[in-house]
Parts: sequence; C-alpha cells; structure tokens
Amino acid sequence: MNASVEKAINHEDGTEVSRDVTLVEAVNMALAREMANDDNVVVLGEDIATNGGVFRATVGLKERFGYKRVMDTPLAEALIAGAAVGMATQGLKPVAEFQFMGFIYAGLEQIISHAARMRNRTRGRLHCPIVYRAPFGGGIHAPEHHSESTEALFAHIPGLRVVIPSSPQRAYGLLLAAIRNPDPVIFLEPKRIYRAVTQTVKDNGDALPLDTCFTLREGDDVTLISWGASIMETLQAADRLAEQGVSAEVIDVATISPLDRETLLCSVAKTGRAVIVHEACRNGGFGAEVAASIAEGAFLDLQAPVVRVTGYDTVMPYYRNEAHYLPKTEDIVQAVEEVISL
Repeated sequence: MNASVEKAINHEDGTEVSRDVTLVEAVNMALAREMANDDNVVVLGEDIATNGGVFRATVGLKERFGYKRVMDTPLAEALIAGAAVGMATQGLKPVAEFQFMGFIYAGLEQIISHAARMRNRTRGRLHCPIVYRAPFGGGIHAPEHHSESTEALFAHIPGLRVVIPSSPQRAYGLLLAAIRNPDPVIFLEPKRIYRAVTQTVKDNGDALPLDTCFTLREGDDVTLISWGASIMETLQAADRLAEQGVSAEVIDVATISPLDRETLLCSVAKTGRAVIVHEACRNGGFGAEVAASIAEGAFLDLQAPVVRVTGYDTVMPYYRNEAHYLPKTEDIVQAVEEVISL
C-alpha cells in the first residue's frame, strides 16, 4: 500500500491529518473520512474491495470498514447503478464506482430514469444520495472505451449534479460534499492526473462548495475556462502568456451542472475575452453551453468572439494518436493570441 494512503486512512481518533497526496489518494482519504463519520456510507463496484479498485482509489477500505460496507460487485454496470438507487432510497449513502467512464453506459437507464427522477417522482418523499464515481478522459494509453469524456451527456439530465475535480485538494473537498449531498452526483475523476501532482491535503472533513467555479489565477486580458485534467495545460498556457505580457485569468468550472454562471460572467466582464478548453469532442461539448452563457450574459462586454479549444469530433484514438487528440498548451496559447489580436 502507498505510504501516504496508509497514513491517511488509519487515523482513528478523528484528529486532523495533513499529507502530501495525489488526486487518487485524496479520493481515498475522502472516502475513508466520510465512512468513519457516517455508518450509512457504503462503497460498491467491480474489484473495489479486495483489490482496491483498478486505480487503487479504494485500497485499504475493506480492511478498515469490512465487507458489508465495501462490496465487490459482479461485472454488471446496470446492477451497480440500480442497486445504488435501492440502497439510497432506503437510507444508505452509496458511493458506486464504475471502473471507467466508458463502462457507465449500461447503467444509464437506472441513473437517468430512476436516480435523477426519484425526488420528483415521489414529490420529495424519497431521494437518492448517491455518488457515481468514474475515472474519465484520455492520456493513459488505454484501449477503447477507457478514455471517454462524455460529461456533457450527464450535464443535460435534470436531477443530476456533475462534478469534476482537477487537483488533490479539490478532489478531497468536492467528494466529501458530493457524498453529503441529498441528490445523485456524477463524480468524474480525471485519471490522466491521478498521480501527476501532489498537494498537501488536510484530512479535516471540510467539504468544498458544489455548484461553484474556482478562480485559480487572477488576470485582466483574457479568461481561460476549463475543468478536469485540461486545467493542467490551461495553467501552463497562462504561465507562457505571462511571459508575453498577457494576463490570463484561469477558472476551474469544477461543477459543470448546475453551472456557476455568475463567476464566469464577472470574469469575462473584466477581461473582455474568453477561451474555453476541454478534451471532449467539440460538437455538443459542454464548452458550447459555457460559450452560450457568456454570449447571453456578457455579450456587450466581449471584445472578441468566444473561442473553444477542444478534442476532435472523433472517437478518442488509440494511444499512438492520443497526444494529437488532446488539447495542448500551445493550442491554448495560439487561441489566446488570436483573440487578443482582434
């Protein structure tokens, strides 16, 4: 077991523990913290108990909390999604893991037709405090169905929250908030940065707000808007632009549905320009919703058209072409240079 994870999950007295952890380790910390705080929190999924999950996000939890709260399931995504609905309506708080986002589609019937509608269907008598976790996105040389970025599909469904952390600190705080939320949350973890960076995370049980954008960097000339793993290239682009004398404001959307439009509009009102970055394909991507929101709410503030830097309108390619598909730092810099020149 990774030493930082082992230390993080073995505190028994509720005291605050700080560790330098990766994003996947922060997920583990949050799960352990909330399972210790609330006996109704249970974890289920394929290979998540005995093996600790394909990315080891749940390692050590079965040993600490037992097989009744950390459950290996059959390889049946519809079963995982549906069982979580049943558990949630009867007082539990299930955290259900899909091994990869590309495997989640078999569970859409349960997620869309039942979890997302339960509060409305029962006029508030029942609700579904479920977190559906899934690693998503490309960048790890995975085969087909392992590199999906279809977050816009879930953002279109009323009744679902869609949350995407982009750092260890936000993964910890947002996952705690998601588990405590009374309605279903799709929690998408960018596996390309699972172990790319470490941050000091205080395991103090403090959640971060949902439905809120995070301004990572202040700027005056252009607003860079992104989420998930693409935040890494977006911040790198901001650094390069600073060397050219361009001041870029960087916003991590974090919760793409419901969208915090106010933060985005306030930023664009200040900078007058916006560039949106995401690795999902362009057509119907969530960047289009962000662009429409800016056009509707900040049109008179814009000094140039809103620009999107995205993946291509193709299936995510196999690993030899994967780097070509993903938006790169230089792509973002070029887009900003174009909007600045207008």
